[in-house]
Amino acid sequence: MARLQFHLEQTDNQSKARAGKIITDHGEILTPIFMPVGTVGSVKAVTQQQLKQEVNAQIILGNTYHLYLRPGTEVLEAAGGLHKFNGWDKPILTDSGGYQVFSLAANRKLTEEGALFQSHIDGSRHMFSPEKVMDIERSIGADIIMAFDECPPYPSEYGYAKKSMELTHRWLERCVKRLAETPDKYGYTQNLFPIVQGSTYKDLRIESSQFIASQNAAGNAIGGLSVGEPEEMMYEYTELCCDHLPTDKPRYLMGVGTPWNILEGIALGVDMFDCVMPTRNGRNGMLFTSKGIINIRNKKWATDFTVIDDGIPCETSNFYSKAYVRHLFVANEILGLQIASIHNLAFYLWLVGEARKHILEGDYTSWKNEMCVRLKERL
Repeated sequence: MARLQFHLEQTDNQSKARAGKIITDHGEILTPIFMPVGTVGSVKAVTQQQLKQEVNAQIILGNTYHLYLRPGTEVLEAAGGLHKFNGWDKPILTDSGGYQVFSLAANRKLTEEGALFQSHIDGSRHMFSPEKVMDIERSIGADIIMAFDECPPYPSEYGYAKKSMELTHRWLERCVKRLAETPDKYGYTQNLFPIVQGSTYKDLRIESSQFIASQNAAGNAIGGLSVGEPEEMMYEYTELCCDHLPTDKPRYLMGVGTPWNILEGIALGVDMFDCVMPTRNGRNGMLFTSKGIINIRNKKWATDFTVIDDGIPCETSNFYSKAYVRHLFVANEILGLQIASIHNLAFYLWLVGEARKHILEGDYTSWKNEMCVRLKERL
């Protein structure tokens, strides 16, 4: 049982891109990394075996709000934690549920104590305080647990953004205290990542980054971006936060994003990413490939018998033809959703693996600039 470690292996000489290694009690994670989102303990339409063998996932996400509502902490504790419950023996990260409380829950009420909300499933009432969320995340049993925060909407008035950030900081101190008072539950270490907030205000982002850095946590996250602000603004504030967060700890940009967002985020100094985009867009027929974007429902693929993508090392991507996958989508066959999800995730993991390779080889910036143009192309 050891606190999460981060070893920085190389920084790019033309950007702030970093290659490193995160070590947890459930194994190593090579960075930069993309983390598939497994909201209710499952990555939609993809088995754990496929995540390992085809996607090459090194860490997956669970969601505190959803797992708390079902199956509930009693079931998870009886199973011995989420790892045992879903059979995933590599690292897991859980978000704090803060974002879901503010986006999904009906009739939520925010106080100093926490967030009072109604379940989106059955309307039952619940209270999430920093202490309660830490207890729930302990029960779920992830290797990395996120602090309970408030995510302000975009745009936010300065006064609201400042009050929200200060509340997030006070809640963080309570999260830290609660974790110090409670033991790790299943015989391995759980590591807290605090979250930088501050909306799109430079002084608030700097203040929040410095406050979060002062907590000396095992890693740090940047929240409240990719919530509707322009892309250039997202990059500006990501870089600003990275510049004020410790270099010897992993940095996680929450909920981002497109393949080119990820490559630009890496160039700004981010190590960890997650997003529902590869699976959600995949289920809607959008395939990200090493040559550009495919809308697989388009008629043009009806007689294209070439494989989805021979540029990435994934059996699914190298096996099924575009014509066949289009047929599955048009016929509303579930297999189509599964193939698209596996392919897109495998593509994302291949992409961050290539990014790492180019950082280590010293030519990340030129490779990134070329790739961003290609990845945006509509095929």
